[in-house]
Amino acid sequence: MTLAELVADLRESRGFRHKNDIAGVVESLARGLPNGARDMGQAVALGDDCAAIPDGDGYLLFAIEGMVGDFVRAMPWFAGYSSVMVNVSDICAMGGRPVAVVDALWSDGIAGATEVLAGMAAASSAYGVPIVGGHTNTRSDGAQLAVAIVGRARRLLSSFDARPGDRLMMAVDLRGAFEEPYPFWNASVGASPERLRGDIGLLPLVAESGLCDAAKDISMAGTLGTALMLLECSNAGARIDLERVPSPPGVALARWLSAFPSFGYLLSVRESCVDRVKALFEAREIACETIGVVDASREVVVQRGDERALLWDFSREAFIGASPGASR
Repeated sequence: MTLAELVADLRESRGFRHKNDIAGVVESLARGLPNGARDMGQAVALGDDCAAIPDGDGYLLFAIEGMVGDFVRAMPWFAGYSSVMVNVSDICAMGGRPVAVVDALWSDGIAGATEVLAGMAAASSAYGVPIVGGHTNTRSDGAQLAVAIVGRARRLLSSFDARPGDRLMMAVDLRGAFEEPYPFWNASVGASPERLRGDIGLLPLVAESGLCDAAKDISMAGTLGTALMLLECSNAGARIDLERVPSPPGVALARWLSAFPSFGYLLSVRESCVDRVKALFEAREIACETIGVVDASREVVVQRGDERALLWDFSREAFIGASPGASR
């Protein structure tokens, strides 16, 4: 596959299309608000991993994730586990620590809910994040699941603070395997609670130490789709070298770029802080590499060896429709 073909496939992928749909949602929401979507009292504009609400000496973080219906039906236990895990990841991506989750679960009978709830309970125990309530309907005609989370941050990591000249870094736990046939790279189930809880403390540590102020967790849009969300929010572009992307042995590049890892983050880091950020992750056996450089072009260009390809041009097309360059 040529690089141009790889880019074309990514643009048409389910993960990219799901994220691109957000642009229409943001536009519709902004039309219904007196001051548009930029002024709702939060510390960062719409488009980040969590709402961040100033609260005393820090921020209250609030996020929600909905699981895709076919995933819930096919893998109910892992869908339940993932619903907690991905919410924890959103809190960490903002430099926060999770406090508690609530769920909204629909199923056709209690039997259909049992495995989902068991998976949620397993993740709650592993990450030390309690499930404190929710909503349940076991008389539904289908399986659906959404989970919301609250957390707290002393100092924010935000999608709106990447700057030209920053190094775009990728930190990812490669100690896992795919949950076939899905793109979910699972490095969480079976890991010790001590390891998981220690790992999710890395992003708050990076934020509070001042080593970084811009990050995003790698979501269902994969590594490059997540980079687009981060860069669009920051009104920036980047040059990304695909040969520097840390990846597991034996996994094809096209599949890995679309993967949704249980622990995976992109960070926009000032050049002087790169070595210290890398050392923090590698001390916990998490791969961390510089994969690109942020610039002011508003274009995201990927390269592989001598090949170059334009992945996205924000001046021509929005990705998630985030208001660029919003400040807190």
